[in-house]
Amino acid sequence: MKKIRIYQSINTKIVFVIVMLLIFALQLIGANFITQLERESVETYQNDRHTQIDFLESTIQPLLLTDQNGTDEEIDIETEVSSLLAEFSGNGITEIQLVGSDSFVLGTSDSTQQTLVGQLSNDTDIRQALVVGERVTRQYVDPGTNTRRWKIVAPVIADGEDQAILGAIMMESNIEAVYNQVSDITWIFLNSSLLAIVLSLILANMVSRALTTPIKEMQKQTEAIAGGDYSGQLTVYGEDELGHLALSINDLSNRVSEAQESIESERRRLDSVLTHMTDGVIATDRRGKVVIVNDMAQTMLEIQAEDALGQNILTLLRVEEEVTLRNILENQEDLMITVKSEESPTILRVSFSLIQRESGFISGMVCVLHDVTEQEKIERERKEFVSNVSHELRTPLTSMRSYLEALADGAWKDPEIAPHFLEVTQSETDRMIRMIQDLLHLSRIDSGRSHLELEIVNLTELIHHVFSRFEMLLNSSEYKEKNYQLKLELLDEPVWVEIDADRIIQVFDNILNNAIKYSPDGGTISGKMRIIQKRVIISISDQGMGIPKADLQKIFSRFYRVDGARSRAMGGSGLGLAISKEVIEQHSGRIWAESTEGKGTTFYVSLPFVPVEEEEWE
Repeated sequence: MKKIRIYQSINTKIVFVIVMLLIFALQLIGANFITQLERESVETYQNDRHTQIDFLESTIQPLLLTDQNGTDEEIDIETEVSSLLAEFSGNGITEIQLVGSDSFVLGTSDSTQQTLVGQLSNDTDIRQALVVGERVTRQYVDPGTNTRRWKIVAPVIADGEDQAILGAIMMESNIEAVYNQVSDITWIFLNSSLLAIVLSLILANMVSRALTTPIKEMQKQTEAIAGGDYSGQLTVYGEDELGHLALSINDLSNRVSEAQESIESERRRLDSVLTHMTDGVIATDRRGKVVIVNDMAQTMLEIQAEDALGQNILTLLRVEEEVTLRNILENQEDLMITVKSEESPTILRVSFSLIQRESGFISGMVCVLHDVTEQEKIERERKEFVSNVSHELRTPLTSMRSYLEALADGAWKDPEIAPHFLEVTQSETDRMIRMIQDLLHLSRIDSGRSHLELEIVNLTELIHHVFSRFEMLLNSSEYKEKNYQLKLELLDEPVWVEIDADRIIQVFDNILNNAIKYSPDGGTISGKMRIIQKRVIISISDQGMGIPKADLQKIFSRFYRVDGARSRAMGGSGLGLAISKEVIEQHSGRIWAESTEGKGTTFYVSLPFVPVEEEEWE
């Protein structure tokens, strides 16, 4: 957590705000109070002086009237004035001066200025008052003492209609005392304000701590909740808003704890599901960057989680050249990708699903990988099965067509040939039915439900019969231009074996069909029969294109083709040899091939053989 500096603290801010509010309040109150006090004190002082000068004016007026009228009473004006002015001196009055209407000084209370008595006054304020007949007031600073003085000059006016000016009274007083008194009060106010500020600092700090202490505890608790610790509980200090907030945070902590446990449980369940899924799952953010990849996806793509995380999904799937992220977001179509591995390639179907909010904002994407290798193989086998059925039925159908063409050309009129041709046609029809049953039999072999219809058969005669049918086939109009030749070397004596004749005929039909098919330029197809160590071995050779050595061990696999394009062009399905192998192995025999590419191929069929003496049959 970032450390909060002292000036950033709420505690400091609260104290600062309270103190500043107090200072501003004191400033406003103090400025108004001091200004008002000073004004009131000065006005009071001046009013007192006006009152004094009014009283003095009423007292001196009779004296000035007597002096001006010249009554018979002998009155010493100077003595009376001096005595009267002396009585009014003091109490801050520095000087009182009386001037007659002729501007001559009649008296002064200042003992040091007695020389001015009887002289013409040169004071402009006095002259102005005598001329105008109104009071003149003025405040000035005494240059000698550097103190403020307040001066008032009042004309003495006689009573009556003429309102004659009898003289003027000038009073000077020391008003500095008033200002000093205001200054003293100001200092008292400032000291009190300073004390109030200090006390408010202490009180504000206490109030601030009372507010911020629960807030700090809430901060620590919320940080603990953010860190995953939900065990702490806040202390509730009261029933105020902070107390209710503390209760709410405690309740929030409990609910978040329960929600986190639920989320964690769901996450573990989801992890378990993702881990044990047979499908691969990849989740991305809205920019297509991988954020989740389960174990199966790592196995399918042969990658590690640390290498996949953060990688673009298109790069991870190796389809960045085929599609764009925008195409996937807009269309959400499945993709088929092939992952090449050391063992065998794996075909994956990739399905996409968007993660959208209610507002429609796309926040990510889920990609599901499904292994469809087996399904694709089954689909391919299904398609090849159709081709294989055509391959298996082609030979008997061609043979039947040859006989039917002969009958149509007039052989039906020959009472010796027609029945034979019809018999062969019926026989081939039955064999085609048996071929279809054989295909079903191959399925039963896989499921363990196939059984052979064994009988004692003369194998020499059976092979001769097979070659005779193919000789008639090669003499048909379809193969005349190819100039095929059949060459058969059989044993002189019959070879009796216990076999399922239909199945063995099917095996040799497959081998001879392949020999014709893969000898496109004609040539000799040879058949030999030998007995070696209680086994009868039949070999069939052609002079065709041959089989590459690398493919020789795979030709008996189901649906395997040495050259797919060439095999399809020739009608092969890759199932004939697989059926032959199953049939021969059911007979406890063995089938294999030897080939030289470009020179031809020889197939060998080995069957168990137990010699039977003719007497035993008798």
